[in-house]
Amino acid sequence: MPSTHLAQAKLTTAAYFPKKYFLENLAIRSDCSVLVTVLNRNELWYVPPVNGRLPVEPVHVHTFGEPALAIVEIEPDVFYIATSNVYTTHESYLQRLDMRGWAPGQPLRLETVFQFPDTARGLNGACLIAPKIMLVSDCFASLIWRVDLPAQEGGKPTARVWLEHESMGYYPGELKPEQPGVNGVRFATKTNHLYYSATAKKLFMRVPVDPHTHKPAGEPELVVAGRMGDDFCLDEDAGVIYLTTHRQNTIDRVSMEPGKNSGFTQSVAGDPYTEQLIGPSSAAWGRGPGEAGKIAYFTTDGGTASPPPDGPHPATLVRVEFPSISG
Repeated sequence: MPSTHLAQAKLTTAAYFPKKYFLENLAIRSDCSVLVTVLNRNELWYVPPVNGRLPVEPVHVHTFGEPALAIVEIEPDVFYIATSNVYTTHESYLQRLDMRGWAPGQPLRLETVFQFPDTARGLNGACLIAPKIMLVSDCFASLIWRVDLPAQEGGKPTARVWLEHESMGYYPGELKPEQPGVNGVRFATKTNHLYYSATAKKLFMRVPVDPHTHKPAGEPELVVAGRMGDDFCLDEDAGVIYLTTHRQNTIDRVSMEPGKNSGFTQSVAGDPYTEQLIGPSSAAWGRGPGEAGKIAYFTTDGGTASPPPDGPHPATLVRVEFPSISG
């Protein structure tokens, strides 16, 4: 796909992780500390607040029994983490992490609260679409799950299929390593649309959501095609999406409106290539004053999945300051 040059974002490394660590997802806490899941090590890491001098030193805080993927804050300092044997036996779980009152060095209050049905094949991205209602992409079952979280502490979640669609599929055995189908999911609250990336098919899609039933309210539609997108963050005020291309080492800017996208790739970071952004995976807006829509944090794998010529670099958490959008 042709590319067009945009003003490039400012990149600052916020934290370094070891080489060959596939940083998968992240959640930014209200105090600007960060929780990071590590896919290929089954781990959860804590990054001290990133609103001061950088870089900071991350700390390993837990090892799961399965690869760790999505992490979603469902109420202040309470998180749900998806863990899933994506490439092997496919058992998939939700873990509940209560960090209220937690301080570094203390044990985590973490429990497994739900096991997905045997039809689950590989959990990946997740987001809230309403209080206590979470959507979780299943990249190898080619569908999205709806998870209803308990109203009271101690209750059990329930799950059912929310949507299946041909755009969510992948190509079993054709791409090595196996590339996911439906991947990142994010909900646009102002327009009631769920956006999702479909990595193997190089599609970026959206589907309307009924604000009352929280069910799909129409057929998925194409937003843009041609990039092997991973995860992303939404800027609803500006009407744009910042999409990571994990193996292409870029962050691309996409309009939230399908009709406003052209055949040109608009990269705001990584084109030209930079060693500060190798293997970007997921993104979350900063939570400091004025950061939403301007400053986001991105996880990278340092080239673990697709190494540069000199081999994998340290994985990183990167602070990205986006250029202003005019016009």
